[in-house]
This record gives sequence, structure tokens and C-alpha cells, in this order.
Amino acid sequence: MRYILLLLLSLNLFAVDASLKIETDVEHRTRVAVVDGSTIQNNTFFNTLLADLKISGHFLSDTTHHKGGFNANFLAPSLKSKEYVVKYNLVQGNGSKLLVRLLKASTGAEVFKKSYAIPSTAKVPFLAHKAISDINDVLKYPSISWINRYVIYARYTAAKKSEIIVADYTFKYQKAIIRGGLNLFPKWADAKQQSFYYTSYAGVIPTLYKLNIYTGTKQKIASSEGMIVCSDVKANGSKILVTMAPEAQPDIYEMSASGSSKKRVTSFNGIDVSGKYVDGESRIAFVSNRLGYANIFKKSIGGSGVSQVVYRGRNNNALDAYGSKIVYSSRESQNSFGNNSFNLYLVSSNGSGRRPLTTTGTNQFPHFSTDGTVVQYIKHNGSSSSIGYINLQSKQSLLFPLGGRKIQSIDW
Repeated sequence: MRYILLLLLSLNLFAVDASLKIETDVEHRTRVAVVDGSTIQNNTFFNTLLADLKISGHFLSDTTHHKGGFNANFLAPSLKSKEYVVKYNLVQGNGSKLLVRLLKASTGAEVFKKSYAIPSTAKVPFLAHKAISDINDVLKYPSISWINRYVIYARYTAAKKSEIIVADYTFKYQKAIIRGGLNLFPKWADAKQQSFYYTSYAGVIPTLYKLNIYTGTKQKIASSEGMIVCSDVKANGSKILVTMAPEAQPDIYEMSASGSSKKRVTSFNGIDVSGKYVDGESRIAFVSNRLGYANIFKKSIGGSGVSQVVYRGRNNNALDAYGSKIVYSSRESQNSFGNNSFNLYLVSSNGSGRRPLTTTGTNQFPHFSTDGTVVQYIKHNGSSSSIGYINLQSKQSLLFPLGGRKIQSIDW
């Protein structure tokens, strides 16, 4: 069981934090400038807009915090070299209201105008995300709607204590959903992010629950001796992949969303964990110690044959899958009592086309965006952590600091 926990909870190994620096072809990105027309300027909100523009992979933004009238079509000569200018006016009081205009830089002609409002000032980052995703759509770029989604994660607060939190992708907005006790491994239960699964250690036996974040309705799904963790959910939400250890050794089961039925998918006298649907949900990719160390394997849900996916590294212990793509974390060093570095790699489910996504530091918990174009991960530095994003197409990357508390698990 100690080895199982190392596979699933190993977040106590830290290394030097560093941003991934990648040369990017900027010729195909739209040059934009952002002009703040608010009465009271908010630097955090401005930087959120810049982050959204950058990680989209579709825009090359001027980083200068320009200020000017929101309603005027006049543009300073220095902005004429851009293709578009985004003007905005943010008003915050009892709630938050955002007005946005997109202007053609060469003529000042208005291309797009929209207002946004939200009752909470705390959720103002979502106004930025929605505005930029709408501008992206107006200019007919591939959707970046993933920036509007919630991130859900568990973090430790004290010995045998944790909390489950929802956040925007930048972590500028955070709200605790569950406090008290030991509740871990949150996993979104549906595409609309209305409910999530999580494991509670409040009782004698670990128990999997499903909680609706809007109604507060909680449903018991299943319990299991040793452990029970939901690692993936079918696209239509009808079935889930669960790691359980009813007979001491963990295996992967496919279970109905209600927990009324289950089917054993792996059967091995060792460790099989972290199952992810892959290849049109007809197969699963998972972590196993079948070779004597943690590595990535694949098998069909109905069949018995198991194939190795990754042939490099002696500790490949975390993964996510999208279609026929797999992203995984691999240990690059072997320090028994010191820090170890982990890097992320992208590979096809048939084992071909392996390429690195990070080059330094301790990088864990990789997750694909809903369209498979962006990878989210956690990068550690000493006692603090950052949440990172890599756009697989444009190779743009971002890091946002998370503070000192250690994240136990995360889902997007």
C-alpha cells in the first residue's frame, strides 16, 4: 500500500522550477494591443487578458498597459502597427461589469462589441476569459472555450485534513467546495462541470461520492477496502474508471456512473492504477509496475492482452489521454533522499512520436484541455507550486503561482 500511495500521491519530491522556453513562429498570430478605458485601472485584470491572448496561440499581444477612452474610435499612432485593438471598461462594485470593443487598428472601425456582467467581484477573471474567447470566435480561430472552464483540485491543510476547491484556469479565482476531513481525488463527472466525484476517508472504508456543486446533492457511489479512486469519466458521463484494491492489490474497474454495476478491466498480481479512456474509449491507458517499476501500458476494455506504450524511463507514474494521444510524467533523476526531477512527454497511444513538453523541474499531474490542444500540469519549486499550461500547437507556455500549500490532485 505504501507503493500505491507513492504512485498516486507522490508530490513530496521537488526540484528547481523553470519555465519552458520554446521558439515560436509568430507570423501566423494576430498582432493586438489592449487599451484600458476603465476609470479605475486593475493591473491583475489586464494581465489576465494578456495571459488569455497568449495561451490561445492565436494572438501576439503588446504587453504595454495602454490607457485611453473606451468609447472613442481614435487610436494613437503607435497602435496603427497592430492588426486589432481591444478596448475594455471594467466596472466593479456590488458586482462586476465588463464592456469590450474590438477595433480594426488601421481604420478604427468597430468589429465587435459586447457587455458582460457577473454578480461576484471574486469571479471577475471569468469575464476576461469569456471576452477573449468571444473575440477569438469572432475572428474565426479554432475555439479556446477551455479557458472558461473550472479547475477542481484537492490540497492538504493539516494532518489528515484537506479541502476541495474550484478555480479558474489562472487560479486567480478560488472557492472551497468541501472543507474538513480528508477528501481527495476530485474528478469532474460531466462536461458541464455540474458534479464531481471524490474519495472520502471520513469512515473506516474509503468511499467514492458524487457531489453536485450547485444543489449540494451528495450521492454515495461505492466503497472499497484499501482504496477507491475515480480516474476517468466517459464522454457521455455514463461510466467511470475506478481504481480499487478489494483484495489488497489495486486493479482498474469500469463502473456505471451510479455505482450499480462494475466490470474488472485489469487483473494483475501487482499494481494497476490511474486508468484513462483512450482510442475512442475502446481501450484504457494506465500505470502499472508489471516491469518492476511504474510504466504506461494499454489494453482493450473487453480483452485480456496488455501492451507497453512507453519504452524509456524507470518511473512513468502519471498520465492523461485524449483520443490517441497520451501525456505522461517521467522521473529523470534517481535521488534516494533528495529532490528528483520529473518531465512531461507526449506520445501516441501506439508508442510512437514521443516528444518532451518540459525540460526542467518537477512536473506532475498532466491534463489535456477538452479539445486536446493544451496540457495543464503542476510544476513544483521547493515548498511552493505553479500551475502551468503548454499549447501543443503554438508551443506557448504559461505559469501561475499557487502559493505554499501542496496540491494532492487536480482535474480540469
